[in-house]
Amino acid sequence: MLDYASLAAVATVVREGSFEGAARALNVTPSAVSQRVKQLEERLGTVLVVRGQPCRATEIGRLLCHHIDRVGLLEQELRATLPKLAGSHQGSERIELRVAVNADSLATWFIDALARFTASDDVRVAVTLDDEEHTVEWLRSGAVMAAVTSHSQPVQGFNCAPLGRLDYLAVASPRFVARYFPQGVTATALERAPALRFDRKDRMQELWSRRVCRRAITMPTHWFPSTQAFLDASLAGIGWGMNPVPLVRRQLASGELVELVPGRTLAVPLYWQHSRLQVPVLERLTRAVLDAARGVLGRGAARAASRIGTG
Repeated sequence: MLDYASLAAVATVVREGSFEGAARALNVTPSAVSQRVKQLEERLGTVLVVRGQPCRATEIGRLLCHHIDRVGLLEQELRATLPKLAGSHQGSERIELRVAVNADSLATWFIDALARFTASDDVRVAVTLDDEEHTVEWLRSGAVMAAVTSHSQPVQGFNCAPLGRLDYLAVASPRFVARYFPQGVTATALERAPALRFDRKDRMQELWSRRVCRRAITMPTHWFPSTQAFLDASLAGIGWGMNPVPLVRRQLASGELVELVPGRTLAVPLYWQHSRLQVPVLERLTRAVLDAARGVLGRGAARAASRIGTG
């Protein structure tokens, strides 16, 4: 039988990214965490954690992380029907349902999904933010059990359901447009007009300008790694940027923001990849995600929800 204290140490090192972080989360010393991981590695005859900044799981380590996640979530289900079990397993209160989400989904529709889920489930959710093109790496590392991603190809061990698409528009304040685009949007004007970018992974402004001008554009850039700050910078006339339609619909209607090129939408298809583990609580979260996405992202989530059913 596997030693679950050692399994928990491996999973926590991967989740926290370091032995020191795992020690704080488990309320033990770093040497105790290291010893537990080493003992399990020696017993299994393979490396489970690649030491680094951050630490990451090997392929076998990821399998064990998924296993301990499944055990923890199943115990959550049991405690709901067997109250005397609560508190009988040391550390069980630390169980979390970990997911990775892109910032714009979190700002426009994913909170509604979590509200639906937590209204009936007493399970803690830990959200990791990353670009939708990169959230699959969190799945592959074993650090999360589900993710909103732009990748339609399922990661090994995960199912994939379409959510629909999140549409983006290139917008700016009327004052900014009058200053930098008095003759309309041209390649020359875009090379002068400051653009807004979320972080180094954000390529939307680049993709949009290439489609409009049919060539790569080098533009001055302001960096705002916050969805709200990104919107506020657009409203303040600091730069132009690609904002999700649900987030700027009111500002467009009021005239606080205008489109640089009317009707030129950049659509980002989104998918929900979730572990194939047959865990009821994860299935309930999936239904909540699909229901919330259906109201904002379109038909993809509706089709996926119809396949899952009411459970």
